[in-house]
Amino acid sequence: MESIDSHGRRINYLRLSVTDRCNLRCQYCMPAEGVRKLQHNDILSFEQLLRIARMAVSLGIDKIRVTGGEPLVRKGIVGFLEDLSGINGLKELVLTTNGLLLREFAADLRRVGVDRLNVSLDSLDQATYSTLTRGGVLEKALDGIAAAEEVGFPPVKINTVMIRGVNDVEILDFAALTLRMPHQIRFIEYMPTSSTPNWPSEFVSGDEILQQIRSAYPLDPLCNSSDAGPAKLFRIPLALGAIGVITPISNHFCASCNRLRVTATGDVKGCLFDGGGVSLKPYLDGSDEELQAALLRVLKNKPERHHLLDAKTLIPSFAMSEIGG
Repeated sequence: MESIDSHGRRINYLRLSVTDRCNLRCQYCMPAEGVRKLQHNDILSFEQLLRIARMAVSLGIDKIRVTGGEPLVRKGIVGFLEDLSGINGLKELVLTTNGLLLREFAADLRRVGVDRLNVSLDSLDQATYSTLTRGGVLEKALDGIAAAEEVGFPPVKINTVMIRGVNDVEILDFAALTLRMPHQIRFIEYMPTSSTPNWPSEFVSGDEILQQIRSAYPLDPLCNSSDAGPAKLFRIPLALGAIGVITPISNHFCASCNRLRVTATGDVKGCLFDGGGVSLKPYLDGSDEELQAALLRVLKNKPERHHLLDAKTLIPSFAMSEIGG
């Protein structure tokens, strides 16, 4: 089955958050004190999340990305991922992680059927990494990436959010990684997640990122593969890896957006910046048909685009960890 929204887009990708908890406190993701503590019954059980995933696949979803918070901090995550990988009709199961626990989990993740990993890594300098993450240890993240390679995962995609005055001086350092490593380094524009008025001063556009890289290296554009998502891909000649630029603000890709999001508390959203969403909890007490119909309504009514740059738009206030990024 294929599900087409009201704007003609085929929706086949679900971002499924399993927790809002994290072992880091990244500046752009959550406040220093962390997110508000939820009660145990506020968070969907793995059984409920699995049921939502099955209904989503029945509607044409064939790719699921498990997110958080940090998904590996949730007890029982390996068994849940194994159940997800067994859903008939699911073609790709991906996990996004900060990498700190990958040394411990990599072999099990590979064994139970996770196909690929994305690792969030916003600095190659320990002091900057610690500042951005509010206490993270860079060596553990890098060791996690190495562990993933050792157990046979394809080269991880490294997600790097650029923030002016914080880590933008490392653009060339990240680009140079691709010369000797087969990873895809994906530079992501900083996205406002609250109504902080000074966020434009911290914003680095995709064009500026590419301009900096081109000042040091030639770049060849690549034809996007099916798993590139919204990234525009480039390669430095003879490099082992690739460079991706994701531009949700300066050159949004809403016209080709193919995803739904389900939060750990059971809200389904057609857009990251959808301030509302629809709670699936009432439908989890009903039939599969009712749950499927609720998902389909959100899918069909997916917004045409976000309106972050519209003059009168009030940026919704939320922590990125609460909705799965």
